[in-house]
Amino acid sequence: MAPTRHAVLALLPALALAMTACATKVNTGSQDSGSGITLVKSGKLVTCTHLSYKPFQYSEGDKTVGFDVDLVDLVAAELNVEQEIFDTPFENITSGTVFTTGDCDLGAAGMTITDERRQAIDFSEPYFDASQALLVEKDSTVKDLPDLRGKRVGVQQDTVGEEYARKNAETHGYTVVEFEDLPLMQTAVRTGAVDAAINDNGVLLDYAKEFPETAVTKEFDTGDKYGIGLKKGNTALKAKVDEVLKKAKDSGKYDELYEKWFGKKPEKK
Repeated sequence: MAPTRHAVLALLPALALAMTACATKVNTGSQDSGSGITLVKSGKLVTCTHLSYKPFQYSEGDKTVGFDVDLVDLVAAELNVEQEIFDTPFENITSGTVFTTGDCDLGAAGMTITDERRQAIDFSEPYFDASQALLVEKDSTVKDLPDLRGKRVGVQQDTVGEEYARKNAETHGYTVVEFEDLPLMQTAVRTGAVDAAINDNGVLLDYAKEFPETAVTKEFDTGDKYGIGLKKGNTALKAKVDEVLKKAKDSGKYDELYEKWFGKKPEKK
């Protein structure tokens, strides 16, 4: 039997309360008790990333680990929630799609801050300095871009590495070959499917260490800086992320995590 009009009206306050409970409000630490950060999932800080991007984020057994993961764990701890990883195509993060659909609270994916990406998402303050680099087989004669004429260069789609490779392709006469993710691109170098690949130095140096049959022969000083991505206008969460990153750097925790994942402390500037 259908409910009466009065019964439906009586249910409305309860329904509104249930819908409100779908999001979690966490205290920002402000003296204003009414201020808070709204998360997309109760008790969780959901991080969008694109696996695998070792050593920033990658799977180890049934866990996702890495430098970015550890940094965002610090934010989650401040909010008294747990971090949850959501793996998604990289372009879904840089385009802001994951925020408009409500899949994630933030994006941490070794993501370089660019003017184009700033049109779609907001970024935290920079937390990592990077440059582009050239990965080749260890016995390759390729040492720099001029050695690539007539050859094939692998790139990961929608990355600064792809942009850099394409910008220099005509000058140096090589063909750009796109790969959906980093592991596919790296494997293509190791198997000889491409003659070289261009991507961020951190991940390529880590790969060459794990696979000594490959080598990084050149780094390009592009001045890249990584940032944590957020939905446009999410000023409360951005402020909290920036606060946690600053606290980690001031306390030495950032240096500790950096050394854990890169085997050395960051260069002081």
